Amino acid sequence: MIELHHYAFSTCSQKVRVVLAEKGIDFVSHEVDLIAGGQHDPEYVKLNPKHVVPTLVHDGRVLVESSLIIAYLDDAFAEPPMRPADALGRYRVGRWLRRVDDAVHVAAPTVTFAIGPRPFLLQQPAVVREANIEQIPDPHDRALRRSVLEHGVAAPEFAGALAVFIEMLVRMESELADQPWLSGAGFGLADATVLPYVLRLEHLAMDPLLASTTRPAVADWLARVKARPSYATAVEAWAAPAAVELLRSNGKAVWPEVERVISRGVEVA
Repeated sequence: MIELHHYAFSTCSQKVRVVLAEKGIDFVSHEVDLIAGGQHDPEYVKLNPKHVVPTLVHDGRVLVESSLIIAYLDDAFAEPPMRPADALGRYRVGRWLRRVDDAVHVAAPTVTFAIGPRPFLLQQPAVVREANIEQIPDPHDRALRRSVLEHGVAAPEFAGALAVFIEMLVRMESELADQPWLSGAGFGLADATVLPYVLRLEHLAMDPLLASTTRPAVADWLARVKARPSYATAVEAWAAPAAVELLRSNGKAVWPEVERVISRGVEVA
């Protein structure tokens, strides 16, 4: 039996759901509302002391850290394999997982909260907003959250975080010129890992960064991912259209400011 504690728009939750869907694995869903602070609930923290999602429970065994979870799933449920059989191919997949964990995922909250839920969170009573921030375990992350909520895309941390996302796209464009998928010959763990962060840009209405005229290989890759059955099951089924439209609306409102940030030199050659 597999149970998944997750959130619809969580990048790490999305990649685990994609892998579960690709392997045809059913799971018992436990949704954790990150906006309402559900990740700080004492009962949930017993499962995941880092106050994050997802958490996967397999036959009573608790697994955390999404990159480790998807590797575990690929080992525990062999078909279909989602990593190449050869050592170099597996290294390249591991390099993508490491790159996302070390850089892209670290930058994601800055890009997200500077745009997406910011207007809603600023409407909360200050005491409620601050109480939720105070429950973030890491003091650096708490300070970062306050900065982006106060300043939005003008926050001093935003340009650098956006540059990390753009560098990811540049690397994708380069690798996809030589192979159909980031994981090699077939869709796999690297693709499932990167997908949520590309979608985050799309949900925040940063469409020019993903346009076929700008990055044709990335645009083609994204279209092919969306055509897979796992996308409908693991992403679309959980992404409420109204919520997506709200995020895109907020993104469109600040796009001129984001474009000015890009024009000042965050683009990676």
